[in-house]
Amino acid sequence: LTEGRLDLINREEISMRHLDLAARIASNSRHPLARAVARAGNGAGEYQDVEECPGEGLRALINGQEIRLGNRTFCHVNEDAAMGEASGPELWLSIENEDAVQFRFRDRLRPGARAAIENLKAQGFKIDLLSGDREAVVEELAEALGIEDWYAQKKPEDKVAHLKSLEAKGHKVLMVGDGLNDAPALASAHVSLSPASAADISQTAADFVFQGRDLSAVAETINVARVSRRLIFQNFSLAFLYNAIAIPLAVAGVVTPLIAAVAMSASSLVVCLNSLRLRLEGNRAAR
Repeated sequence: LTEGRLDLINREEISMRHLDLAARIASNSRHPLARAVARAGNGAGEYQDVEECPGEGLRALINGQEIRLGNRTFCHVNEDAAMGEASGPELWLSIENEDAVQFRFRDRLRPGARAAIENLKAQGFKIDLLSGDREAVVEELAEALGIEDWYAQKKPEDKVAHLKSLEAKGHKVLMVGDGLNDAPALASAHVSLSPASAADISQTAADFVFQGRDLSAVAETINVARVSRRLIFQNFSLAFLYNAIAIPLAVAGVVTPLIAAVAMSASSLVVCLNSLRLRLEGNRAAR
């Protein structure tokens, strides 16, 4: 739902030592927040011995000292702790025997995000927002997009469990995600979509990858799939009807080989022409 191109907005509150350290650790991750920290560090390099904990953060052991870069829980930061505005995405740098340092970010909605949500809701789809971010951040995003059902601080396994619970109720779930932590949920969903800008593992796990930044591609994919399914059944029906009529006539000797050949070619043309309706009907449904 957001572009994932985050900007560090409290750079002046962070010392050069802490920024350099965080950037070196963050360089080992493809997570959007980590990449934003790495960019802010101006190519400070990276530490090789870094462990990434999906849905939590990064952990490194430097000169015998454990250093963590991640969410509040992972960095043992009190939930009430905040520096400046705490409504946006954040990371914390935790160093033993030192106060934790907060990194605050600003993100933007993807083009067409609200229109895509409204379109899907108008078609009768139930929308659930699953995020690993804090409750305040997810609530603000859900309110901006008109999403009633949202869930914050979800780890990858929590997202998979949520999808399984929906499937147990008889739902067929479409998962749309672009983050490293979305990959397990993308793989376990009934069908999944991922943008071309997503992490490589998410694109691999997804059933479809769409180009561009606009989320209108989600509704368009659903519409094209529906039209394709209808046309496939129509083509099967046409083929069955042809054979149900032509084969008995051929067995009875009523149809000559020339007429049979012409009729077979004609039936193939009918099926092909019917398939070409996909572009026309798909565009009409998308509008």
